[in-house]
Amino acid sequence: MIETANAYAKLNLSLDIVSKMDDGYHYLKTVMQSISLSDEITVKCVPGSGVSVETGLSYIPGDERNIAAMAARAFFKHTCIEGFRTHIRIEKKIPVCAGLGGGSADGACVLRILNNLFGTNLDLKTLEAIGGSIGSDVPFCVAGGTALAEGRGDILKDLTPISRCYVVVCKPLFSCSTPELFKKVRCEKIRARPDTDGIVEALEKHDLRGVAQRTYNVFEDILPRGIRDIADIKYAMHDNGALGAAMSGSGPTVFGLFDNETYAILAFEQLKTSYEECFIAETVGKAGVDN
Repeated sequence: MIETANAYAKLNLSLDIVSKMDDGYHYLKTVMQSISLSDEITVKCVPGSGVSVETGLSYIPGDERNIAAMAARAFFKHTCIEGFRTHIRIEKKIPVCAGLGGGSADGACVLRILNNLFGTNLDLKTLEAIGGSIGSDVPFCVAGGTALAEGRGDILKDLTPISRCYVVVCKPLFSCSTPELFKKVRCEKIRARPDTDGIVEALEKHDLRGVAQRTYNVFEDILPRGIRDIADIKYAMHDNGALGAAMSGSGPTVFGLFDNETYAILAFEQLKTSYEECFIAETVGKAGVDN
């Protein structure tokens, strides 16, 4: 049995850190959006045992540390299916450690594929629950689209799909440690927060400009001092016609939303001269269906 599918990257159109919970995790409130930038996942199951992952990239683990392998093991545990060896091939296109949920998208895609291959007919809520045991962004990535995610990212509410638009994605050369950034968070000292309710209202009105102008990520104010790339990329996006721009996740990738393909291409071409990992994508709907 073999199947191939796309694992779509995610953006945080807004990201707010509301409070610190009793279990030590932070309570997040974020509007998330799937885009067409994707990894290609192929899952092959034959008689035997074990799970292996192949990426062609030496710095990505191919054992049980890989989220895709975790997803396969979690699926088989939940369904009590035994007697199969699973090989997962990942063609990486989503930048790694970028705030775009690449690993989470891969794990979610494996869950969807295995659900199809074995005809287990698990509904989305069940797949999301399985995904939640693997990583915070996996539940959203199971179906994707446009959603409000709260808590650790596992409390999901579907939102009115964003009006289809072009997205320029640009990853600076430096990296961000998510655990280290969270250690710096002092919720009571966060001065600027995204207008999440305003984004939800703008989505309901199909007001792309209203959504884009409210994009904001509180992590941008927690980054180490002296890092100029985030601001520089945002300026380049705006100078070339972006309706709005912000950092995604814990960074460092910056995205810009465009209602004009020509402007998006101009921004991409300018940024590509300085940043190797730069892409043009489009928003996609739930389960990877175009809006």
